[in-house]
Amino acid sequence: MNDYHEIWSFLSTSSLFWLAVTLAAYAVAQRFYKFTNWNSLANPVAVAILIVVLLLTATGTSYKTYFDGAQFIHFLLGPTTVALAVPLYDLRIQLAKNWLPILLGLLSGSVVAVVSAVLIAGALGASPETIVSLAPKSVTTPIAMTIAEKMGGMPALAASFVVLTGVLGGVIAGPLFRLLKITDSPSMGFSLGLASHGIGTSRAFQINEEAGTYASLAIGLTGLVTALVAPLLLHLLLPLFS
Repeated sequence: MNDYHEIWSFLSTSSLFWLAVTLAAYAVAQRFYKFTNWNSLANPVAVAILIVVLLLTATGTSYKTYFDGAQFIHFLLGPTTVALAVPLYDLRIQLAKNWLPILLGLLSGSVVAVVSAVLIAGALGASPETIVSLAPKSVTTPIAMTIAEKMGGMPALAASFVVLTGVLGGVIAGPLFRLLKITDSPSMGFSLGLASHGIGTSRAFQINEEAGTYASLAIGLTGLVTALVAPLLLHLLLPLFS
């Protein structure tokens, strides 16, 4: 038993161990996703998160210890986001022709994402700090955390809302598109990237490359627009719940 505890103590404090656990969890989740015939309810990101959370809870491992290893994957978010420019370049002519619907969808979607979050959270009695942390839920984690910090929110909570939004978007996208009878690839991709950032973009590429390209465009532009309009909208809406 003592040998077991010594081995676990060594492994649990090793950054490479938790990196391996994260990759293994996603590999298992991906296999399960394929087993369910790509059922959106079995979203591999959601399943992988559940596996890791259960393991951390069962072993009593702190998030800090886990992140010391998982930060290597976190670092790759930057290069991955930059790599999304490749499909954008391939379809640059088509994107240029559709600049007006892209612009209108971007502005309306970004504003609605912030306003709806603030109004719903405020109506349910959430604290100002929680409302601010929830407002930028539809953009990538670094942008959301920066907005939350600058506006008096909690960056860690903002990051949690971002992940939750992405997972939910990836899960309900398929059934929602079928319910609304949306089959247009650009529309599906752009809405996924706008509402569910990186996880939604990954889901869009599973539809087809065109949907993924529009999602890639949306994730970048939504981050830019939200960073500009979110502080203004929060200044206007927060007094309603103070």
